[in-house]
Amino acid sequence: MSKFWSLVSGLHQLAGPVTMLLYPLYASVVAIESTSKEDDQQWLSYWILYSFLTLMEMLLQPLLEWIPIWYDVKLIGVLWLVLPQFRGAAFIYNKFVREKVILRYYPGIGGGAHKSSPNGKMKTKFADLISSKNSS
Repeated sequence: MSKFWSLVSGLHQLAGPVTMLLYPLYASVVAIESTSKEDDQQWLSYWILYSFLTLMEMLLQPLLEWIPIWYDVKLIGVLWLVLPQFRGAAFIYNKFVREKVILRYYPGIGGGAHKSSPNGKMKTKFADLISSKNSS
């Protein structure tokens, strides 16, 4: 029976890196090679969210040590982000990051309202800032 629990424990420890890194790496390469933009959005969104989760986990490590099921909760959450049936990463990005951050604080990114430049071309605020400094 102890061999069984050793096997289960080993699979549990292996599930995290496979779910959080190996499969997303493979799927990202496939997405880059495909012509669809939908899978590109899913995997770019995943890497943004995974980076944020990792950063928050590093900052909150002293608190998370006291939560015995943190690894399992994180694993289930990442499964939801990763699995193509749920497309959780794209959902979180569209509902929260895009709506609450990008459209509010960076409206010139990604098809938002661009500020017109004096010469009639559409430019971002940054490009207008650079061109105004060069002309003065």
